[in-house]
Amino acid sequence: MSALRARLAEVQLAVMLLTRLPAGRLNVAHPIGAATWAFPIVGALVGGLSAIVLTGALAAGVPASMAAGLALITSVLATGGLHEDGLADCADGFGGGRDRARKLEIMRDSRIGSYGALALVLGLGLRWQGLANVSANGEYFAAIALISLAISSRAALPLALLWMPAARADGMGKSAAGTTPARAAVALALSAVAMAALIGPGAAAIILIVQAGVQLGFGWIATRQIGGQSGDVLGAMQQLAEIAGWCALATLSHG
Repeated sequence: MSALRARLAEVQLAVMLLTRLPAGRLNVAHPIGAATWAFPIVGALVGGLSAIVLTGALAAGVPASMAAGLALITSVLATGGLHEDGLADCADGFGGGRDRARKLEIMRDSRIGSYGALALVLGLGLRWQGLANVSANGEYFAAIALISLAISSRAALPLALLWMPAARADGMGKSAAGTTPARAAVALALSAVAMAALIGPGAAAIILIVQAGVQLGFGWIATRQIGGQSGDVLGAMQQLAEIAGWCALATLSHG
């Protein structure tokens, strides 16, 4: 297999892992860790679909708050709520478990508890409000913001897989842990370049620093709570980074 075909297959695998979008079939099995560099590309795809819906709704005269809601629905449908589920599971596990084993057991339970419900409501509410506020500055800016934050919030996940031990002996956190420093560096570089091109280097630097701080903090909490990362932890990290990005962007746009 040529190098280009291998990279395209890794992008395809990343889409299959992080979304529910039709991505065809892979004829050759690739290790999950090999696809981690392409996580920001998946973010661009999900953000792009949401941006199309947002722009179309705003152009049709839909109020900004409702257009923002439609864009978020698009994002959730595209990913199957994968990251939101991780946020809810972490909230339930970290908040309701007394020890590591119990926390992991709660996180694996498909039922949602009060902590998880609160995390979903608050998380979606902050993202919704952030997008609605930014939409007041114009359709183009809001669409660019959607794409930018979808990219940047996924860029550090390969780094988390590289530095944090797997909390479980199975699951995505374990199977994707085979990433490399080079792949993590590519993901970060793709995000930095895309963010600088889309919203400008100054704003991009501020947002990336804020997101990095939030994700580092949550990574430390996850390590204390369950001993490392898991698929749920990665999903929660993406959600928290996106929320932090909206807060930072809303602050910058009103500054």
